Amino acid sequence: MVDYKEVKFFTFSFFMFIMNFVYILGTAGSGKSTLASSLLDTLRAAELNVISVNLDPGVRWLPYYPEVDIREYIDYDKIVEEYQLGPNGALIVCVDTAVNYIEKMREEIEKFEPDYVIVDTPGQLELFAYRDSGRFITSALSKNNFSIIFLADAIFLNRPSDFVSIMLLAYSVQARFKAPQINCISKIDLLSEDVMEKALQWVTEPLSLKESFFSEIADIKGEFSERIFDILLEIGGPGEFLLVSSYTGQGMTDLFAQLQRIHTGGIDI
Repeated sequence: MVDYKEVKFFTFSFFMFIMNFVYILGTAGSGKSTLASSLLDTLRAAELNVISVNLDPGVRWLPYYPEVDIREYIDYDKIVEEYQLGPNGALIVCVDTAVNYIEKMREEIEKFEPDYVIVDTPGQLELFAYRDSGRFITSALSKNNFSIIFLADAIFLNRPSDFVSIMLLAYSVQARFKAPQINCISKIDLLSEDVMEKALQWVTEPLSLKESFFSEIADIKGEFSERIFDILLEIGGPGEFLLVSSYTGQGMTDLFAQLQRIHTGGIDI
């Protein structure tokens, strides 16, 4: 006879220790590590068990203490010296080499039994997102239970064509990883009221962005950006952008809510 009480307890325990991985990717200097730190604080304030993983072997300083750190396995400076490589070449070797340590890092992570695992990726987006090793690390480390936060600097809100370029980049990341993705614009605390108002219109009303093209100088770049924007609208990508500030905390509640919807259906863990 089946002991249903035991089955229920086992089922509850199984779901209790599901680890939800969140990878933060974005343009260089967009504030990925700072967002990781702020997101860790937000999740811990909600009394969730959350840890951080640093996947950038070349970073010198982090605004948080990573529980799991690729630098414990890979020596960036040693690779630079041994292979006589420049910064980007050395990072490529590091990311490719990191594949060999996935199981060990996974074992480290599992010891914490976290609800969420926030993963900070290398500063150069293209060295991680567009290499097979980066995509493999993402899926293997999380066992395919992950979401992506794509982060871009607020500087891309200066012109409609600039914002379209970041929309295209966000869509390319989504197409690359084929995972639930939340798009964010960082450093909004640095925006003027006028730019902030314009940004809110662009991220909530896509057609207002199209209208803004008329105020931009008509050139080949502008026409090209407008055509790209029309295509993105047609295929339904890349979705809305959240406006966030890691310093003031603005937008962090919305970001947390979206992560909960993705990973738990909006139910608190």
